[in-house]
Amino acid sequence: MYYVVYPFLYLFSLLPFRVLYFISDAIRVLVFYGLKYRRDIVLHNLRIAFPDKTEQEQFEIARQFYKNLIDTFIESVKFISISPKAAFRRSTAATDEINALLDQGRNVHVMACHQFNWEYANILYPIKLKAPFVGVYMPIKNKVLDRVFYNFRKRHGTVLISATAFKEQSHDIFHKPYVLALAADQNPGHPGNAYWLDFFSKPAPFITGPAKAAVKNNTAVVMVGFNRLKRGHFHFDYKLITEDAIHYTPEQLTVIYRDEVERIIRRDPANYLWSHRRWKYDWKPEYGEVIR
Repeated sequence: MYYVVYPFLYLFSLLPFRVLYFISDAIRVLVFYGLKYRRDIVLHNLRIAFPDKTEQEQFEIARQFYKNLIDTFIESVKFISISPKAAFRRSTAATDEINALLDQGRNVHVMACHQFNWEYANILYPIKLKAPFVGVYMPIKNKVLDRVFYNFRKRHGTVLISATAFKEQSHDIFHKPYVLALAADQNPGHPGNAYWLDFFSKPAPFITGPAKAAVKNNTAVVMVGFNRLKRGHFHFDYKLITEDAIHYTPEQLTVIYRDEVERIIRRDPANYLWSHRRWKYDWKPEYGEVIR
């Protein structure tokens, strides 16, 4: 099936952006108004995150979110054939600061959240950084799409490691200089094995691995936010959290990460992945104290 789907997607990716965005607009109307794909989940999440906003304001964020979501999928297909030169015209990143840390002999953990369009990172960072750019990803359930996404994500040099195989493969990373990218705002496998933090107006579980690994390996930790400048154009900004993670506990780093994620989302609410169930689990006393 892959060899049936991939040629079609490749030909589709050759279409100019203006045509792709016209198609995206049509799909967005169908998905948002017709199919109402996960619309209840999106609006539920927005009510939790922004209780001070009116229903109309929440609805407008949701409407813009779906435009960004469909654009991101369409842009991702474009990445099957896009050249670095074309990608660099549409995206920039603060890589000099990360390279300066590498020059000092620091390994770097790049923390991010599920903002659009994170896929540009797989072109920008492996080409511009002085050390291997390693991305941890969750496999897609559909095997054909998983293979398509895996191939275009590694096309320009990104080293991809499945989150399900990270423990087994991490030793291949940590014995040499690296930049490790982690979107740590996904749900843990079990809510009892998490740091529970207030996230906006409700407790949510945060995975523990990224902060624990940063402290254990004494890496530099930076936060990267994705700024949508206009449709299809992005800048990835940079904020240094610490040059020496060993001076923090994993819980402290996770709190800082939580604060940064909230700041980034508030800056552009529609540019966050509201269709995933960030408050999927309810806190229970046996999970331990909620970190404020």
